[in-house]
Amino acid sequence: MSEKDLLYIEDALGHEQILKKQCEEAAKNLSDPDLRSCVEQLSTRHQEIFDQFYQLV
Repeated sequence: MSEKDLLYIEDALGHEQILKKQCEEAAKNLSDPDLRSCVEQLSTRHQEIFDQFYQLV
């Protein structure tokens, strides 16, 4: 894997961490249970994507 590929994966990992954290924070502030559940699912999906990128390294 080239250095450029590794830098891309590093950036993607950082983005997924940020998106997961934003979803977690948003879910804490939502009162609608359906919307909160949807955002929590998004958070879980971002963690899954993070894990997939991490396995590439």
